[in-house]
Amino acid sequence: DRHIGWDIGALAVSRHLSRHLDATLIHQRYSRLVIDCNRAPGIASSIPHLSELTPVPGNIGIDAEHALAREREIFLPYHHSIDDTLGERQLREKPTAIIAMHSFTSVFKGNSRPWEVGLLFNRQPEFAHLLAELLREEGDLQVGVNEPYAMTDATDYTLPVHAERRRLPYVGIEIRQDLIADEPGQQAWAKRFARLLPQAWHRWQI
Repeated sequence: DRHIGWDIGALAVSRHLSRHLDATLIHQRYSRLVIDCNRAPGIASSIPHLSELTPVPGNIGIDAEHALAREREIFLPYHHSIDDTLGERQLREKPTAIIAMHSFTSVFKGNSRPWEVGLLFNRQPEFAHLLAELLREEGDLQVGVNEPYAMTDATDYTLPVHAERRRLPYVGIEIRQDLIADEPGQQAWAKRFARLLPQAWHRWQI
C-alpha cells in the first residue's frame, strides 16, 4: 500500500492517457522492490536493501544468481519490449516521443514537496521545457523542473537508454500521488496531458 513498492496512480493515469491519445503503453507488472526496472542492474538501488527508511528483508543477502534471475525474468523482457516497439516504429518511420509516467509522495523523509507535477530530463531538455511552459500556462500549478528528482544515468534507466540514444523527444512526468489516488483525479490528469502533450509535440516540431 506504500509508495516504496509502486508508483501509486501512475499506471491508471497512463491507461487513460493511452486511450485518449491512441498511444502504445508498456508497463511493468512487478514491484520495484523485486527489481527496479528504471535502474541499471547491479547498482544498489536496483534491488534495494533499504527503501526510504524501510528494510526490504527479501533483498538482504541476495546472491548473484538470484539477482541475475530477476534481471533475466523481469528487467530484460520489459526493456526488450520497449526496444522492439521503438525499433518497429523507426522502421515504419512513425514519429515518436517517449513519455515515462511516475508519481511521487507529498512528503519524503519528513520534507514537504510543494509541486503538483514535476518534469524530468537529462541531456535533452527541450521537450520537457515546452511541456513545463504549457503546464504553467494552466495557471493553477507549481511545476517542478527536474524536481522532485533530478534525472541522471544513476537515477534513471529507461529514458537515457531508450530515448536519448535514439535522439527521441521525451519527458519523465511525476505527478504528486495524492492528486491521482482516486479515479476522478486519474482521469483529470490524463485529460490534462492528453490536451497538453500534443501541443508540446507541435511546438517541438516548429
